[in-house]
Amino acid sequence: MKERHKSRVAVGLSGGVDSSVAAALVKEMGYEVLGLTMKVYDGAVTLHEAGRHTCYGPGEEEDVEVAERVCQKLGIRLHVIDLKQEYRDHVINYFRREYIEGKTPNPCVVCNQKLKFGFLLEKARAVGLEFDCFATGHYARVTKSGQRFVLQRALDSSKDQTYFLYGLTQEQLSRILFPLGSYTKQQVRQIARTLNLETAERRESQDFIAGGDYLPLFSEEELRAGEIVDQSGNVLGKHRGIMRYTVGQRRGLGIASGKPFYVTRIDAPNNQVVVSHKEPFSRGVIVTDLNLIALEAIEHPRQVEAKIRLQHRGAPATVFPPENSMTKIIFQEPQFSVTPGQSAVFYAEDIVYGGGVIQSVL
Repeated sequence: MKERHKSRVAVGLSGGVDSSVAAALVKEMGYEVLGLTMKVYDGAVTLHEAGRHTCYGPGEEEDVEVAERVCQKLGIRLHVIDLKQEYRDHVINYFRREYIEGKTPNPCVVCNQKLKFGFLLEKARAVGLEFDCFATGHYARVTKSGQRFVLQRALDSSKDQTYFLYGLTQEQLSRILFPLGSYTKQQVRQIARTLNLETAERRESQDFIAGGDYLPLFSEEELRAGEIVDQSGNVLGKHRGIMRYTVGQRRGLGIASGKPFYVTRIDAPNNQVVVSHKEPFSRGVIVTDLNLIALEAIEHPRQVEAKIRLQHRGAPATVFPPENSMTKIIFQEPQFSVTPGQSAVFYAEDIVYGGGVIQSVL
C-alpha cells in the first residue's frame, strides 16, 4: 500500500547549480523532498563530447552522477526517469520537422511543456512516487490573482526564463514552485558555495544539443544543397542545406556583393534560401497554439510587450482577439528578424499574459 505524504515536493534535477540550489531551498522550507532527473539521450546519433550539461548528448551520464551526489549531500533520494522515447518523439522529431519545413524551432519551449512538466511527472507517478508539487531551478515566479495562477518574470531580469514557460497550464502552475524566482544568479552560486555543493562553480551551457551542432540529426538528403535566390527568383549562389540558415542571417551566405544580403525567407518546398539587400523587418506576426495564463480570453485588443525570441528585449505591441485559431500581434515599431517557428510571448509589465508559435510574419 502506498504511503501518503501531505507535503512532499519533487524537484527536477539536471546536475547544474540552479536545480541543486532549488532542491536545497525547498528542503529548507520544511518540505519532504525527492529528486527527479530524466534520461533522454538514446545514443542514436553520434555527438561531440564537448557539450556538457546540455539537454541531449553523451554528457548526460556525468550530469546524472553529479545530481546523485548533490542529492546525497542534501539527504534526499534521486529517482531517474527514462524519457528517451518521449524525447525523441516530441522534441527531436519536432526539431527535425520544423527545420525541414523551413522554420526555426524552439526545442526548450516544447521540452518544458511536454517533457519536464508533463511526461516526467506522469512517469514518476506511474512508478509509485507520490508528491504534491513540483519544483525546478527555473528563474520565474508563480503568484495567484483572483482565481487564476499567474506566471511572472524573475526578479533577476537577466536570467528570466518565462519565455520558455508560457505553455504552462493553470493546472500545472497550481502545483509548481520556482524557488529561484527572487534570487540573482550570483546569490544562487553563493548559496551553493555555502552548502559546499560541487555544482557551485559548474559551467553553464545554453546548448540544446551536445557541442551545439545539430546537423548530425539530419540525413545527407535532408542537408542537400540548393539555390540562394533574390526576391525575384534570380539565382545568386548555392546553399549547403536549408537547416544551416535562418531569417535575418547575413554572414556565411557566400555571395559576393558590395552590400550585405539578409536571409528573408526559407522556401522549403523549393529548397531555396531567399535573400534581399533590405533588412528583414516585420510589422507583426500571426501565432497559433495560443496559451493564455493571466487571461481567460482576449476579448478586445490589448496593449502588451511582445518578445519574439529569448534574447529579444520585448517591443510594445497590440494583441488582437483570435480568429479561426489564429492570433494577430502588431508591433508599434517593425521588428528585425522575426522568425516563423519561434514563439511570441506577450507580457503586461512582469506578468505573462500568454504566447503562441509564430506561424507567419506581416
